[in-house]
Amino acid sequence: MRYRLIIPVFNAAATLPELIARIQRTAPSIGILAVNDGSTDHSASVLEELGIETIRHPVNRGKGEALRTGFAAVLRDSVDAIVHLDADLQHEPEFLPEFFHAFESGDGDLIIGTRDFHSGEMPLLRQMSNRMTSWAVRQLTGAAIADSQSGYRLIGRRVLETIHPKSHRFDFESEYLVLAARAGFKIGAVRVSTVYHGEPSAIRPWRDTMRFLRLSKFIWKL
Repeated sequence: MRYRLIIPVFNAAATLPELIARIQRTAPSIGILAVNDGSTDHSASVLEELGIETIRHPVNRGKGEALRTGFAAVLRDSVDAIVHLDADLQHEPEFLPEFFHAFESGDGDLIIGTRDFHSGEMPLLRQMSNRMTSWAVRQLTGAAIADSQSGYRLIGRRVLETIHPKSHRFDFESEYLVLAARAGFKIGAVRVSTVYHGEPSAIRPWRDTMRFLRLSKFIWKL
């Protein structure tokens, strides 16, 4: 199986060196593609120093657009699946082999890195937002999705070629799950650690939850 790793990057200069080193230790043969989504810090120079293939958005267009750019780029190659994870070290690359194993075992066409909401690591407001949106995704899909907001995922090539959400920001990932489930793709999961370092998240729980709920009204009509 041939995999590619996509990292959406926005102002992640401080965490990129450690993240890339850990990825290369865990999965030394995987190709890495960073999508620099209009970073205003030194992310571009860090990626260049690390020798990472990068596509740059001149201005910040949102995580959904960064993923869309990455997906289109890797589909030009003969890859079987991609994994995408965030650049802020909340997604531990040491779990990559578990994604590969789940995919190769037929556990899903799309594998979600599912976090433990009871670990005490996740802030309460984030827990509430995640539970609400995950419940809504389950209602929309009928699939047993425990963590619809996880940005740590493996997506098989057939899914990448078929699913094309219209959203641009964090709601892109929820819409992706709904469309994939409705298209008949199997959604699996692997357990991953819940990691928070106390830094402010790019996600704004209530704003992004409301954006998702508006999206849900639209999807119900499809």
